[in-house]
Amino acid sequence: MMELTTILVPFVGTSLGAAMVFCMKKEMQPKTEKLLLGFASGVMMAAAFWSLLLPALEMAGTSGGAGWKPVVVGFLLGMGFLLALDSVVPHLHLDSEKPEGVKSKWRQTTMMCFAVALHNLPEGMAVGVTFAGAQMGNTAITLTGALVLAIGIAIQNFPEGAIISMPLRNAGAGKGKAFAWGMLSGAVEPVAAILTILVAEHVVPILPYLLSFAAGAMVYVIVEELIPQSQSGDHSNVGTVGVALGFVLMIIMDGVLG
Repeated sequence: MMELTTILVPFVGTSLGAAMVFCMKKEMQPKTEKLLLGFASGVMMAAAFWSLLLPALEMAGTSGGAGWKPVVVGFLLGMGFLLALDSVVPHLHLDSEKPEGVKSKWRQTTMMCFAVALHNLPEGMAVGVTFAGAQMGNTAITLTGALVLAIGIAIQNFPEGAIISMPLRNAGAGKGKAFAWGMLSGAVEPVAAILTILVAEHVVPILPYLLSFAAGAMVYVIVEELIPQSQSGDHSNVGTVGVALGFVLMIIMDGVLG
């Protein structure tokens, strides 16, 4: 039961955020959007270090040899994996009219959903690998720590769900359709979490690689998407404040619940 709850928490966050399309009548203000994007960056930044890289370093160090090697390899593979997907999968970022990836005749709505799904993929992997590590019992990760990570990601997924559903509504989509696309953009997270758990539980020695892989993928999303979007144009300082708020929230959650 604990496993299912932990896996579904981030998806619930995305769905609740997407449901804001039923409550908010006006277009999201640029300042609000930048604050939320910065907030998501801060949460993911803190999660990548404390919940993924730090436990990976501790685990790799206890196995003998150069403990940093598995972490470096996994981190670079995670960055490379997201870079490859970003170059291949057709997707369209918010506030952009030029699709990325291979040429496709997909509708803009579909490509926007894929952009957020790519973003959510490493988050699902992060939740899955931390939970798998906690289940093993002999790692630097606890069940509470895995749940803290899941809650942190769910909190930053809430504004992301709104950020994907609100523009779709303003573009002419019905409220139900806008909500459905926003919710579906987060469906990749529980799937990625389950697949990661299945791999990690059967191949214990590669857990440091998986943790750092998920961290590398998350850092790629921060650097490639979230930070640039929160810092472009006017009100970039609002995005910076959002980063600080998200980062501090994870510090507090880790101290109180970890």
